[in-house]
Amino acid sequence: MRDIVENARSIVDYTHGLDLQTYGENKLVRDATERCFARISEAAVKIGPLAEELFPSHDWIAIRHLGNILRHDYHGSLNSSLWTIRTNNLQPLLTDLETFLSRYPVDQETL
Repeated sequence: MRDIVENARSIVDYTHGLDLQTYGENKLVRDATERCFARISEAAVKIGPLAEELFPSHDWIAIRHLGNILRHDYHGSLNSSLWTIRTNNLQPLLTDLETFLSRYPVDQETL
């Protein structure tokens, strides 16, 4: 879960002050953001069904499948899709995970 938080924060930092057009024009930011989304997806796979139990309001199936989309390089509307996820879904997920994790020591790796 901490990997998801770390990468979600990075996405927010990398894209701060950008709009969709500026994001789409900045290859460095797009690449960094895609890598962070891939790591989030990978972490969601590792968490497994516990994610749905603890945070049922998030679409964990879509989060897990996002890694597949990124790995296969489906670029058609990828910029727009990632931007939508960043602006609509990332902050609520980040808030929920940070709130949950605040109850545990930073060095604790398991629940």
